[in-house]
Amino acid sequence: MTDLASTRPSGLPQPRSYPGVNWIGVRTLYLREVRRFWKVGAQTVAGPVVTTLLYMLVFVVALQGSRPPLHGTPFAEFVAPGLIMMAMLNNAFANASSSLIQAKVMNTATDFLTPPLSPLELTIGFALGAATRGLVVGLVTAVCVLPFARLGIANVAAIVWFGGLACLIMGMLGVFAGLWAQKFDQLAAVQNFVIMPMTFLSGTFYLVERLPEPFATISHFNPIFYLIDGFRYGFIGQAESVLWIGVALTAALTVGMAVACWLVFRSGWRLKS
Repeated sequence: MTDLASTRPSGLPQPRSYPGVNWIGVRTLYLREVRRFWKVGAQTVAGPVVTTLLYMLVFVVALQGSRPPLHGTPFAEFVAPGLIMMAMLNNAFANASSSLIQAKVMNTATDFLTPPLSPLELTIGFALGAATRGLVVGLVTAVCVLPFARLGIANVAAIVWFGGLACLIMGMLGVFAGLWAQKFDQLAAVQNFVIMPMTFLSGTFYLVERLPEPFATISHFNPIFYLIDGFRYGFIGQAESVLWIGVALTAALTVGMAVACWLVFRSGWRLKS
């Protein structure tokens, strides 16, 4: 029997082989995600910054002098890092989740399923795109709150660690939400009834230790509490939780979410089935 491979016309294009990681594909997917949110920057960047400034206006300017320092830290300097982190978390989540649900609703998922991208490369592209939006919003927000709060820097490593990994974690969580949701209402429900309560009830505006029991203990099971507390520590040098627990939990969540995202992309859940 004649070998079919030997009879194949030599002029036909062959599939491109990518040994290792397809960095060209990852870069293209990453740039696609960044340009997607940057194109509507008034909504994706300016909007969250304005919301954070309104929080600062209400909780700091309007109540100036009526809120005592927390652990010796002026209230404005205490609440500002929490508000910055809250904006970063919400926007990192929104970037990946909205991208995937739009692709499903508009039947454009083939844009990233057809190219030679492995599950790992899809995970990297979507996670880094979401983290970029979160970090951009966080940086712009930090600059804009400076007139209201004199933010210092007590530990650069803590700011980078908790800020960067928090955006990656929420970006990968957004991947799950975007794949799970079949319509925009379901995605909005996740944001309104899961993400928003967890961020508000994580010590953004108050000391968790001052909550009555059992709420103080329950708050320590909220992973966002450790993200905000560690990030705030980088600015004010004080933390409510044991810092190494937050570092270990953040690392474990990042690795766990990355593996889970790889598995769902590999299975094609809600994309190919």
